[in-house]
Order: sequence, then C-alpha cells, then structure tokens
Amino acid sequence: MIIVLDCVSFEDPVEAQTGLSKKKIRKFKTHNAMNRLLQTCIFLFLLLPVYAQEQPPTKNISTYFTADKKYLMLPVKNGAPKRNLELWVDGINTRFWDMELAEGQPDWYAYMRIDAWKGKAIELRVDKVGASSKVFEPVLQSDKDTNVNEYQEALRPQFHFSPKRGWTNDPNGMVYYNGEYHLFFQHNPYGRNWGNMTWGHAVSKDLIHWTELDDALHPDQGGPVFSGGAVVDMENTSGLGDNGRPPMVLFHTGARGWGQYMSWSTDGRTFHNYDKAVVPRINKDNRDPKVIWHAPTKKWVMVLWVERGNNKQHSMQFLTSPDLKHWTPAGITYGGIGNDRYLFECPEFYELPVQDMNGVKKWVLTGANTQYAIGSFDGTHFTEEEGKLQNQYGRDFYAPQTFSDEPTGRRIEIGWWRTNTAKGDMPFNQSMSLPMEHKLVRTSDGIRLMRMPVKELEQLRAKTYSLGNKTIKENSINPLKDIRVELAEIRMELTPGKAKEIRLDVRGVPVTYQVNSQQLVVDGVTAPVPLQNGRLSLLIYADRTGLEIFANNGLVFMPININIDSSNRLLSLSAKGGPVNVSGLKVYELRSIWK
Repeated sequence: MIIVLDCVSFEDPVEAQTGLSKKKIRKFKTHNAMNRLLQTCIFLFLLLPVYAQEQPPTKNISTYFTADKKYLMLPVKNGAPKRNLELWVDGINTRFWDMELAEGQPDWYAYMRIDAWKGKAIELRVDKVGASSKVFEPVLQSDKDTNVNEYQEALRPQFHFSPKRGWTNDPNGMVYYNGEYHLFFQHNPYGRNWGNMTWGHAVSKDLIHWTELDDALHPDQGGPVFSGGAVVDMENTSGLGDNGRPPMVLFHTGARGWGQYMSWSTDGRTFHNYDKAVVPRINKDNRDPKVIWHAPTKKWVMVLWVERGNNKQHSMQFLTSPDLKHWTPAGITYGGIGNDRYLFECPEFYELPVQDMNGVKKWVLTGANTQYAIGSFDGTHFTEEEGKLQNQYGRDFYAPQTFSDEPTGRRIEIGWWRTNTAKGDMPFNQSMSLPMEHKLVRTSDGIRLMRMPVKELEQLRAKTYSLGNKTIKENSINPLKDIRVELAEIRMELTPGKAKEIRLDVRGVPVTYQVNSQQLVVDGVTAPVPLQNGRLSLLIYADRTGLEIFANNGLVFMPININIDSSNRLLSLSAKGGPVNVSGLKVYELRSIWK
C-alpha cells in the first residue's frame, strides 16, 4: 500500500492578491496550515488501522534444541522474504544471519555446522515468521548433506569452481599449505544473493578438482568477514605454530569494526581467531589486506586499500611487521579518484622475473579491476615505473588473487567471475575463473603482464580433433562442421592476410576479429588485439556459463559471461573479404571436474 500525503506550501502570494497586512496574512497562513495538518491527522487516524489489518500477523520464534548431529538444517526458499536468525550458545550470540526462509516446501537446505556444541542446549531465534508458521517444528539436524543433484544443475559451470550452495564472490586467502591448494572465498551459505559474508573453503591437489569443506570463518564481533589473504609462517615468527607445524595465517577485514583481523590454523581444517584487530581502522573506508613475506628485509608486508580524505582518493597503504601481529605503517601508493578505479580495493602484490631478461625482476601492484602498475619495492615503498596498465578486457571479471607459497614458484591467479546463475531453482550463484599463470614479458611497448591457463587443465582433455593447417575463404566449407561438443578448448593461430573479418562461432556465441581495427568482439564486448608479426593466436575455453579467451599468448585476456544454449553443440570458422590462413587448429572436448 502506498500513502501519499499532500505537502503544505507557505509560498502562496496572499499579500499581493488581497492587500491584507503582513500580521493578518501570518494569522491566515497559520490557520490554513493548522487546518491542513488536522485533515492529515484525521486521514492517517482513519487509514492506518486499515493498513495494519492488511498486514499478515507474524510471530517471533525462540526455540531450544540439543545439538546431537553435525549440521543444523536451514530451509531456503529462493525469493522469500528475508528473516533474521540467531543461534545462542551458553548465552552468547554465536551465529547471526539473515536468509530467505522457507516456511513451506524449501528449494534447498543450507547446512550450519553445530557439532562443536554437541550435547549443549542451543537457542534458535527467528523474527517475524507467519503467525501460523510451522518452520523449525521440529528443528532438523543431520550428519550428512542431504541435498541432491549437486554439481549437475543446468547452469552449473563444469570446469570452474563454484560452491555447492549459496552466493560467492571474491577469492580469498589463496595459499598452498600441507600439500593442498586452499581456496577461501566470500560466501553466503544461506542464500544465493550477496550477504552474511563468511569465508567458504575448498581444497585441491591439482588446481582443477576442488573439494568444498565447511566454512572457515564466520561473522563475529568484528562484523561480516570481508576479503583478505593468507600466508604460511614457515619460521613461526608469529608463535602460532604447534609442535613444529608452521601456521597458515589468514587476514580479513571485519565489516563492522573495519579493522584488519587475523586467524590461523595448524591443520588446514580448524581455525582460531586472534582476540583483537591487528590493524585498527585507518580511515572511513579501508579493507582487503594482502600479506607477503619480503625476504630482503626479513619482514612481513601488508598491502591495504584505503580511501583518503573527502575526495575518494584511492590508495594502497603498505605496513610492515616482524611477527604478523604488530604492524607499522610504511609507504603509500596513490591510485585514481572516485569513479577512476585504478588501485581500488582488493590489492594484489608480487614480484616476478621478466622473461628473457636475465636477472631482471619487477613488482606488480593491482586493484580489483585488474589495472596494474609495474615498479620496484624496497620493503616499505613501492615506486611506480609504469601505471594504469591493463590486459583484461572481458566482462565481470573482478578481484582476482594469486596463491601464496606456490610450491613450483609460479604466480597463479583465480578471479571472481560474475556468472549469471541466479535463475530458476539454482541453489548457488557465481563462480571462479580458470586458474591462470602470470608472467612478465618484454614487448615493444615495455614490460607487460601476460596470463595463460595453467598446464594442469590439460588433464581434462577427453577427445582431440586435430585439423592441422587450413586456408579459409568466403565460400569455404566450415572446417569444424563435424564436431559436436559442450565443454571445449579451442586453439589456433590466424594469419588474416587480406581478410577483413574472421568469425569463430562457439555454440552460438560469435567470436569476431575485425582485421582493420584489430579488435576482438564478443557479445558486445570489444578488446584491442593488435596482430603480432601479422598473426593472431587464440585460445578459447567454453563452459556452460561463458567463454574465456586468451589472445596473443595471454597478452590479452577476455572472459565473457554468457549462459550458452545447452542444445547448441556446433562450432564454425569463417572469413570475409579475403582468405585467412589457419595453423595449429585443434579442438579438445573436455571432461567435467565434478564427475
């Protein structure tokens, strides 16, 4: 119901129209205003009881149960009104969240781990459910996850990580520890839209096949658990190690206190929280701590996004520490202002050798939108040599992070890929990108960053179509006409010659190279891709939820989120305006990582 109230205006030119004195006019206006106010009050007095009667009666729930199984089962109905819930243990508000609570048949169940309190009486509080609601009568518990169809849903990416249920965004705390790659991630365990920021947790032996574990970090007195990083404290400088086992140490922003908080684990499964912020709030907006070990100075370095002053000046604040607990402010690097998102949030910072430049190394500093700077670092100050560089021209790729302590010395990145998956009865939303290796290379424009998919992806190849070298003319037969594939890896090198346009159609999604402008165009997104010695290399991965395109050996990365027609398994390659020479044309049919 919408209530519209008439506003009272005191600008009526009564004096000019009537010739009355100002004193009489003020008396007249006051009387008029009082009448209007009285009319409004009578209107509200009569209307509000009617409005109240239209609202369905509600009740609050307070129910006790004894934790005797591993999980509390929470029924979710996509699109239902959100309710606030709390779990009280020993008189402490231990878990608090909101969710689209199913008061009837749920679309799916969220699972909250409660076995740490086994045998204890727990109070569950819920606000404003329907007066006749039977939700949590009884409270359901389970030792197993009883959801069905996991990872087989129609919009489930088949070789990109996504959580079993709920929303995900930024990758967090990416680190190699105890023989596993650990991927933490921003997670709403209780709904497929953003909220209740928690650190989800998955592990992998090969960067490709992931096992999702229980959530690692939950909202607490510091607030929802926003983004951050992780390191392995090999020398136990923090003193948090146990019986010779170095700790994995995690850092995040608490989105209530807005400080930087620390947690740790010595087994990669059980996590402990430090009792206070290790870096209290610096300014109104500051978040997303990235921590590295700087060997030359034998100190830890934290990089943190901080908004400066009132002009929305983006900056990266550097801090140093001997023990991960006590931090000293150091240098500041400034980025853009306001909507210029250069060096805005989610910093990443690392050093790499420059390929084919013996002994030359450079530092790379990036923000969430993947614009980056190249420069030097002395342990406290970053000196930018080239800035505002970019080689990612796709759609909805954001906040990437790289693995710390990677055992082969590679710099491997995973980013948040904003896929369009909150549809129908899907119990999950969003995914991660492919894992990609970063390298620095020397180009005619200077030192530049390149990224390519990790070699571990080759294990997903189930069938190979080798088509060799071809010359494609306007009237040529489609060389890919006999291939039917859902999940694909496609490789080729193109020499356009006099061709004006080259088009690769991937299951109904055109990937078009416009030769004259030297641009790649996909689903309305355009990327500058200049030919290199007259040639263009292309590598394309096709999943259910989009394409990831690598051009010129990774100097250009173009992720395109688009839900591909499940019935279309066709590929085609064509040219306009002249012939194009194609070499090394290969298509690989890929396996799902979930089977």
